[in-house]
Amino acid sequence: MAILERKELKGANLHGADLIEANLEGANLQEANLQEANLRGANLQEANLRGADLFYADLTEANLQGANLQGANIEKATLQLARLHLANFKEANLYGANLQGTDLYGANLEGANLEGANLYGADLQEANLQGANLQGAKLGGAKLERAYLIEANLQGANLQGAKLGGAKLERAKLERAYLIEANLQGAKLRGAKLERAYLIEANLEGAYLIEANFQGANLEGANLKWAYLIGANFKEAKLAGAKLEGANLKEAELERADLKGADLERSNLKKAHLEETNLEGANLEGADLEGAHHLSLSQLSKVKTLHDTKLDKELHILLKKRYPALFGQSDE
Repeated sequence: MAILERKELKGANLHGADLIEANLEGANLQEANLQEANLRGANLQEANLRGADLFYADLTEANLQGANLQGANIEKATLQLARLHLANFKEANLYGANLQGTDLYGANLEGANLEGANLYGADLQEANLQGANLQGAKLGGAKLERAYLIEANLQGANLQGAKLGGAKLERAKLERAYLIEANLQGAKLRGAKLERAYLIEANLEGAYLIEANFQGANLEGANLKWAYLIGANFKEAKLAGAKLEGANLKEAELERADLKGADLERSNLKKAHLEETNLEGANLEGADLEGAHHLSLSQLSKVKTLHDTKLDKELHILLKKRYPALFGQSDE
């Protein structure tokens, strides 16, 4: 095992070097050439790798805790099961890198390029990913609780089963992202772009989704209880069977959305736009629909219940006259 602890290796040419289990703790490897180097199990804790070239390097199970990799080129490198706790990857290039199962807790990945990277099962709790490019990245089952993903690009990323509770995703790009069965409880997604995203059975309970764009998204069976959805865009979205109990959908855009069988009990739909929205079998008990736009008699005649539902006076009178059974107490 090579011992290079605290060595001055700035700008060194270590292309293809065999550094398996080498001790490089605290070493200065700034701008060093480590292309295709074998660093499996190496100790690089607190090392300075700023601007280093690690293209195709093997860092499997390496210890990079607290290391500085700012601006480093880590394209196509293997970091599987590496320890990257609190490491600095600011503006680093990790295109197509293998980070499966890595410990990135609290790491700084601000502005980093992680396009197509494999982060399956990685621990990214409290990591800073502001403005990071995660387009097409594999994040299935990843731990992203309380992660900072403001303005991050997650277009087409696979986040199936990912844990995003309390994550900050304001203005994030999540178009066509796979968030099936993902946990976004209490996440902040104000202004996030979720067009055509897949959120089937996702948990968004209590999430902040004000002005979020879900146009054409699939949210079938999703849990949106008590979510803040003020002004959100759900045009043409699939919300069949979704749980929207107590959700705030004030001024939300729901034109041509499918809310068949959705639970909207005690939800706020004031001034929501509901033109051609499918409300068949929806539970609207205690919901507030006063001032809702383009809400028709035909739509409401197909709901499960209107018990204690707040409606505009004229619509309420017409419905009670023609469909009195809808105003009886729900059997649930």
